[in-house]
Amino acid sequence: MRTFAEAWPDEPILQQLAAKLPWGHHMVLLDRVKEGEAREWYLRAALENGWSRNVLVHMISGQLHEREGKALTNFQRELPPPESDLAEQILKDPYNFDFLTVTTAAKEREIENGLLSHLRDLLLELGRGFSFVGSQVPLTVDDRTFYIDLLFYHVRLHRYFVFELKVGDFEPEYAGKLSFYLAAVNRSLRTPSHVEAAKSLATKGLRALAGFAKALKIKYEDIEVGLDFEPEAGLADNGDLEGDLTSLLEQVGAASKGAGTAVVLFIDELQYIKEDQLAALISALHRCAQGRSPVTVVGAGLPQLLALAGNAKSYAERLFDFPQIGALDPDEAELAIVKPARDKGADYIPEATNEIVEQTRGYPYFLQEWGKHSWDIAKTSPITLEDVKSASIEAIAALDESFFRVRFDRLTPKEKQYLRAMAELGTGPHRSGDIATLLNKPTNSLGPLRASLIIKGMIWSPNHGDTAFTVPLFDEFMKRIMPGADW
Repeated sequence: MRTFAEAWPDEPILQQLAAKLPWGHHMVLLDRVKEGEAREWYLRAALENGWSRNVLVHMISGQLHEREGKALTNFQRELPPPESDLAEQILKDPYNFDFLTVTTAAKEREIENGLLSHLRDLLLELGRGFSFVGSQVPLTVDDRTFYIDLLFYHVRLHRYFVFELKVGDFEPEYAGKLSFYLAAVNRSLRTPSHVEAAKSLATKGLRALAGFAKALKIKYEDIEVGLDFEPEAGLADNGDLEGDLTSLLEQVGAASKGAGTAVVLFIDELQYIKEDQLAALISALHRCAQGRSPVTVVGAGLPQLLALAGNAKSYAERLFDFPQIGALDPDEAELAIVKPARDKGADYIPEATNEIVEQTRGYPYFLQEWGKHSWDIAKTSPITLEDVKSASIEAIAALDESFFRVRFDRLTPKEKQYLRAMAELGTGPHRSGDIATLLNKPTNSLGPLRASLIIKGMIWSPNHGDTAFTVPLFDEFMKRIMPGADW
């Protein structure tokens, strides 16, 4: 046990990997592999390839770690990067065929027969992913038949490997003959690669999208959305949003999976999606998750999004993560202000950063605004408290004119009055009864008005009976745009 502990000392990841191997494997590694780096290589290889103890002994005896990926090739020039790297890894130099019982004077056919009679050992030596296709495989070119000594297929590279056996020193004509065989295999045997197959799946996905858009008559203002692909009948074109969206995302997932990639949809302002549409999206993503399809969504929205998703589909809370992004704490907010300035050779005095943190309440967007205006106003470094106070006037004016005003202009007079009452009570959240009292209205009479403001994304309910602004600093804006007491 002491030797085992010394072999895997203080690296948690290696310790976790080591725990997955049987004790007998560790005895082999400790006894036969003295160098730590090589021992780790065999540990990972044994786990990845599922080697038995005897196979592990065989690989160590053949010094596999010194031979794998060492063959001279043109893969980096001829293959795209992901495939060229994988192809480089799977080839060795030299190959170890010590399991053959032929003499040094053996002929090529004897070597071939020896390899076939030890096919299991041959596949082990070739490595993971090789599949035996046949020996003396016939290829017909221009009415003449040629025979490949050994033909293999690699299931990860989706490519054929041609083995031509020769006894003696290498001759240039051998390479020409091998090139001829490779070209013949490509013409006669090779089916579309996984990328080509993925292109076919992608085309089918586009046909699904075309049918989806056509069936649901998707429009933007007076422009109808369509694609230059003929829809495939019965594929995402039934006019049922939930079923069609599921079919569409499943087809997209199949295409991305075939290409070895993933699809991520980024959607902002998710709280404005109608409940039936949100339910269809959640249902489709649920089906993709069940089928392990590489399709997902990264969405952003207001705090009520969690409740909206739960109302749309009760299992939404289990299907997604809902991290909340709010204000930074004072130390984080200060760092967000001073670091960009210091990167440019400037700085703030502490009183200036404290003023910005207080004015912005630590919200990132407002920190950006105050930082921008402070930088523009300051003539020299460090940026002072007076610089920040002057910048505050400009930052507030800019926010009032755009960020806040856009939201305010969408409100009815009654809705503005409701929000002004909330602002009068302070930052919030506030009890619905307190707002009603200030407006001199029965609480239940304000229910429809409150619901309308929630739908518009202006307020939300952090707890039952509580109401809060969704937009930070909106309470102060309401006091500025509706001053006095006669609102």
